Amino acid sequence: MAMHLYRTHTCGALRNTDVGQVVRLSGWVHRKRDHGNLLFVDLRDHYGITQCVVEQGEKTFGGADAVRAESVVSILGRVVARSPETVNANLPTGSIEVRISAFDVLSAAEELPLQVFGDHDYPEDLRLRYRYLDLRREKLHANILLRSHVITSIRRRMVDQGFTEFQTPILTASSPEGARDYLVPSRLHPGKFYALPQAPQQFKQLYMVAGFDRYFQIAPCFRDEDARADRSPGEFYQLDVEMSFVEQDDVFKAIEPVMHGVFAEFAEGKAVTPTPFPRISYRDSMLKYGNDKPDLRNPIVIADVTEAFKGSSFGIFARAIENGAVVRAIPAPGAAKQPRSFFDKLNDWAKEEGWPGLGYIVFEGGAPEARSSSDSADLGAKGPIAKNVDAARQKQIFDAAGLKPGDAVFFACDKPQKATQLAGLARTRICNELGLLEKNTFKFCWIVDFPMYEFNETDQKIDFSHNPFSMPQGGMEALMTQDPLQILAYQYDIVCNGVELSSGAIRNHLPDVMVKAFEIAGYARKDVEERFGGMFSAFHYGAPPHGGTAPGIDRIVMLLAEEPNLREVVAFPMTQQAEDLLMGAPAEVSEKQLREVHIRVQLPPDLAKKKAAT
Repeated sequence: MAMHLYRTHTCGALRNTDVGQVVRLSGWVHRKRDHGNLLFVDLRDHYGITQCVVEQGEKTFGGADAVRAESVVSILGRVVARSPETVNANLPTGSIEVRISAFDVLSAAEELPLQVFGDHDYPEDLRLRYRYLDLRREKLHANILLRSHVITSIRRRMVDQGFTEFQTPILTASSPEGARDYLVPSRLHPGKFYALPQAPQQFKQLYMVAGFDRYFQIAPCFRDEDARADRSPGEFYQLDVEMSFVEQDDVFKAIEPVMHGVFAEFAEGKAVTPTPFPRISYRDSMLKYGNDKPDLRNPIVIADVTEAFKGSSFGIFARAIENGAVVRAIPAPGAAKQPRSFFDKLNDWAKEEGWPGLGYIVFEGGAPEARSSSDSADLGAKGPIAKNVDAARQKQIFDAAGLKPGDAVFFACDKPQKATQLAGLARTRICNELGLLEKNTFKFCWIVDFPMYEFNETDQKIDFSHNPFSMPQGGMEALMTQDPLQILAYQYDIVCNGVELSSGAIRNHLPDVMVKAFEIAGYARKDVEERFGGMFSAFHYGAPPHGGTAPGIDRIVMLLAEEPNLREVVAFPMTQQAEDLLMGAPAEVSEKQLREVHIRVQLPPDLAKKKAAT
């Protein structure tokens, strides 16, 4: 039987049991090492690397010697065992090598703009312009494979949980809420536009109204918004989920085994929060952690100590409290032994970030007893604030913040929203400075009980604080009788290691309740009918109670791959300016194409002038 034209084995397949066989391998020249009379060629493909060798004087030596790295070649040769001292234990194929008897160049590489072998750092624009070379590099190649395996695992786990995968349209109607839409002009309907979906929100709800029960999809979503480290400009993928006849707990019970299972499968020995995941109310999260996506690897818990400073001799805080400020205490465990420079550095950091500063007390000797004393130094409390706070108040602070002897505590004093923000930032900073962050663990939680509405200071009106399609807790009665800013929603986020993986909600499936909910946010019934006509109409024909969520695939893989930036887990990402340097998008199109979709381009004045000049 004739030997295969390109390969009998992959570059990751050969072992000691193959010694003596004549094989053909094809792949990329990963690197070459010239040892004088011997030339070593590491041949790489998707599956691994095999060391191939040729001696000087053999007819194939010249061809192998001349070929550039990253050329694609085919090698014929016999598998031989390596001598014990040359075995490479780091390679699965490290106990053998292939003696080259025929060497063919299938595709010669030119001089490389970036090296594939080695761990060089290259500018991002170079990496994205030559992404096909970047993707050959070991770490990025592994990340993209990990992404594929994670998605496969998620699919399997969702099907095992009784979910069915369905697709939703990519060309749809523009949605007024959320981020900016990507618009697509219609050829057949002049002056009208489709939009790419920001999420399949309305369609997945319509699947429930249509009588399907447990939907999921690995869904592409498109948003014309600015890039961040954890958000790609343009497009991203999410595990889109919707379920009928469910309460909040049912959604949690369905999603937790999938998330826990996927993370446990790819965590490489790191701990994963056991199910059920802890549930933290939005209010508690803002108080204890200073944000709504807490990193629970950080052991520091913020406390409210406003009462301890109210009417105290520490005038700065006491006066601020009279004007509506609050005081948050951020413990610094074991920091009493830190030098003065530690405290000054944190205070300077706060000022550099635009805050008034961070006051502090150091408790050297333990809990001050609640007794009258003018000399706070006797009580183990040190620092400028301690001198102005009596022993009883010190004890109050010590207890409220859950401190131990040898701890210090920092203070954020400001209006509630700002104090919360500073305390949250300081919690992270102090944790990092003291090296307290727990390693090798994925810590999950649900944030629940989000407020339904918030006050928009800019427009001086009440707005939805999250998803406008959420069911308010208490239903119509709450909307009719409660202060809107006190109403909570059946709305939840899943958070892992300080990264928000998804938002979700039990949906508002009742037309009257939906109209009332939108009315509170300043929308009339006709606004709801115009903006969400399809879904609003569907709810008049028997809609089941339903809810769902949508964890971000990119963020899941980013956490598992321990990458700080999403672009390291996406095969062909855009730059932060939303440009595809490899394909040259976005690009101008011909006048003919524009005429077909009834579009005339009107450039901003500065660009129009520049274009006219060229």
